[in-house]
Amino acid sequence: MANPLPSYERWGSLAGKRVLVRVDFNTPVAEVNGRLEVTDDFRIRSTVPLLEELLGLGATVVACTHFGRPKGQVVAKYSVEPVRQRLAALCPGVELMENLRFHPGEEANDPAFGAALVEGFDYYVNEAFGASHRAHASIMVPPTILPSAAGPNLQREVATILGLLERPARPFVAIVGGAKVADKMGIVKVLCEKADTVIVGGGMSFTFEAALGRTVGSSLLDPTHVDQCAALLETGKVLIPVDSRGLPDGSPFGRGGGSDEAVDFGASIPDGFVGLDIGPATTDSFVEAINGASTILWNGPMGVFEDPRFGAGTVAVARAVAASDGVSVVGGGDSVAALQSYGLEDDVTFVSTGGGASLELVELGDLVGLRALRESKWN
Repeated sequence: MANPLPSYERWGSLAGKRVLVRVDFNTPVAEVNGRLEVTDDFRIRSTVPLLEELLGLGATVVACTHFGRPKGQVVAKYSVEPVRQRLAALCPGVELMENLRFHPGEEANDPAFGAALVEGFDYYVNEAFGASHRAHASIMVPPTILPSAAGPNLQREVATILGLLERPARPFVAIVGGAKVADKMGIVKVLCEKADTVIVGGGMSFTFEAALGRTVGSSLLDPTHVDQCAALLETGKVLIPVDSRGLPDGSPFGRGGGSDEAVDFGASIPDGFVGLDIGPATTDSFVEAINGASTILWNGPMGVFEDPRFGAGTVAVARAVAASDGVSVVGGGDSVAALQSYGLEDDVTFVSTGGGASLELVELGDLVGLRALRESKWN
């Protein structure tokens, strides 16, 4: 990625100045004692040092974020009020605007909406790495109007991920999971060039298995990507499951689970069954590869880990990554959620706040929001 990201440190004193900070506070909430409360404030806490620093420099600080998918309409359940209350407790003195996505101009990248957003502000800071792959108004327009900078977390995310790809200690093992192979085909291709081993698990692995001629029952399968999976397997770098665990078709699974007992399969899954987790032999082979790594990148679970019957593969991978003495970078909401649920978040080198942004940065080496900052006329 050409040219460094601009830093707010060059502005000096901010006494009497107003600073708009684009954050990613798209956090989970749940009803507690009759009202909605934030259940995971990781993204808010990670931004507090920047907000406190700007306040200390004399600035009036206002934050703005998206929250959920209200699709350009005011929807009460997507109000940022629970987030606002948590931010007020963690960092008093910082105002939080209402949900950016209540306005259709946000996702449409409307210049007029972007201009209205920054009216009355002197500076803009993008600290929303997780939204910086989106060409939305709050990301793209402010750098064309105001002196703008990258926040420290955004800079750290970019430097960590690009540094991992450009200068990894070897062996470099990448772990890619999740449901849809189409969503991650690009990143698997890039990782086959950069990494020594690419572990593929989760629902996306069944298309790779089909490329070897295995039967996958009713498991997730994308016939349009079988040939691409076959080509990647020919690199000799891709490690896929050799056994799996699942259920008969129609059996309930997921959060809340069901009462049916899980069924173990070998390399192929028969008709009438669906694979929902990697099996024990696969788990052993994946953990062995992770144990030998000096650099690890993990994005995506190995199965439907929200269901205890199908969490063993993800638990084992999470524990192996956390136990590694190598550099470990974990990104993607599900992977981070797994780490947190198993109490392992503090045992990895770096936890990325951006799922889609992390993947796109790995795949493309840049993001539209980063280009907007670098191309600002004030740099």
